[in-house]
Amino acid sequence: MSTAVATALAALMSLPSMSLAPHVTPIDRLARLEAALGPTCPRLFMKRDDLLSFGAGGNKVRKMQAIAAEAIASGADTLITCGGVQSNHARVTAAAGAALGLAVDLVVNGERQPVATANARLDALFGATVHYVSSRDERAPMMETLADRARRAGMRPCIVPLGASTPTGALGFARGVAELSSANVRPDAIVFATSSGGTHAGLIAGCALLGLEPRIIGISADDPSAALAKTVGDLLAGIAARLGARPETIGANRAIDVDDGFVGGGYGVPTPASTEALELLARREGILLDPTYTAKAMAGLIARVRAGEFTANQTVLFWHTGGQVGYFT
Repeated sequence: MSTAVATALAALMSLPSMSLAPHVTPIDRLARLEAALGPTCPRLFMKRDDLLSFGAGGNKVRKMQAIAAEAIASGADTLITCGGVQSNHARVTAAAGAALGLAVDLVVNGERQPVATANARLDALFGATVHYVSSRDERAPMMETLADRARRAGMRPCIVPLGASTPTGALGFARGVAELSSANVRPDAIVFATSSGGTHAGLIAGCALLGLEPRIIGISADDPSAALAKTVGDLLAGIAARLGARPETIGANRAIDVDDGFVGGGYGVPTPASTEALELLARREGILLDPTYTAKAMAGLIARVRAGEFTANQTVLFWHTGGQVGYFT
């Protein structure tokens, strides 16, 4: 390991973090899925971040541990963030506020449900105040309005961007890559759902700093590949600046692989392929995916296996980013 990498890795692992989910998540072999996909299927493993032990789990927990530490260090007493009505990030932010004694305001686009379900129900259970707007474009202005209102009331708000996908949030996720090394798993490829870019950037940076060189394949849940690749690139630039590292040290010089071929009718709209993937995992492995993110990502993985993109002697890791609460809408 070069001095530059060692220095950046030390900076990553010393990043302030709230210990919301202190337990390492398991890595499970998907043997029955392998059998279903045939003899040329690679070895399939799953990183079970759906089992993160806080707020119903998911990748947003890793980001929030770093974001919340940053907010508290700045003196914040209120978290303000946004998302859709069934946002996993909003749910985790609400849970973090409950655990850390912070007020939480959520700005969500969509219609108020007559009876709240899934993540929306958990937002209320965790004690967040939910503000409804009619479109995505209205979320950021509403967050600023709420922040101004809080300041006038003598509070200290912290606005958390969509998905906690900031360089800090991405670094919080990057720390999780160390769990692959401790489990002695060195995948040839990592496949996962990508949307706001923080998980994607965190995986690239974490793998680079820990000496792992898998293909990192993000399956888009919504945005076109070019737009999402730019978002990830911008986050990597921010990560390098935050760690005081050269871009190549944190993998920013590598191609950003985004597959937008499984979005279908749009964000949160199931496709025949994602429905098949969700059912196949449930019936072969007893593992629940969610229809918005992980089912589409798994559909992307299955399609690549069936197309012969991987060989039987390769190892492919599916990083389960959670979100299964969304199945119960």
